[in-house]
Amino acid sequence: MDFDFSPVWQGWRELAHGALVTVEITVGAIILGCLVGLAVGLGRLDPKRRLVYAACTAYVGFIRGTPLLVQLFIWFFGLPHFGINLPAFFCGVVGMGMYSGAYVSEIVRGAIQSIDRGQMEAARSLGMPYRVAMREIVIPQAAIRMIPPLGNEFIALIKNSSLVSLLTIADLMHEGQKIISTSYRSLEVYLAIALIYFVLTNLTGLALRGAERRLAAGGLA
Repeated sequence: MDFDFSPVWQGWRELAHGALVTVEITVGAIILGCLVGLAVGLGRLDPKRRLVYAACTAYVGFIRGTPLLVQLFIWFFGLPHFGINLPAFFCGVVGMGMYSGAYVSEIVRGAIQSIDRGQMEAARSLGMPYRVAMREIVIPQAAIRMIPPLGNEFIALIKNSSLVSLLTIADLMHEGQKIISTSYRSLEVYLAIALIYFVLTNLTGLALRGAERRLAAGGLA
């Protein structure tokens, strides 16, 4: 088999632009996912708050029980039926962010519950309000325990971002498919796309491992 990577070299600007869009979408989704995940994770800590607990549990159950692609299609193709037309980029970020938030919430909840309950009880016995004790004592210790599973979630999100190409977003996969449509060199282009995703995921992993080391050195472990 003859390989011809000339279409890849000729289309490197398009691939670079697509990689940038992929990073932008992923970063936006990560930020939204962390915010939603933190709120939902905290909401699922206390079953006594029945309404909040039930709503958070229903959200997690629905998001984790349905494919990401279907959720993206609901945002992009479903909402217009109700007169809500959102930009494709916005649908990609929100759809992926809400999807990630369900998994992040379980990471947050598990990390917080892994902290010795005696620390919260000691803080409360000293007159510290629950929210202050959670913010100043429990969450800082739980943060370092969240990093490894969060790293896996962020890496999975980078790879899942390839699905937004189906919303006509000019991400890495979409730009690669445009090159294939004119060059018919699918194998070479997909190999280049795979290499770019490999670099992005490994850079993310390195950054998270560095953050984990800095937190551990700061005495949060």
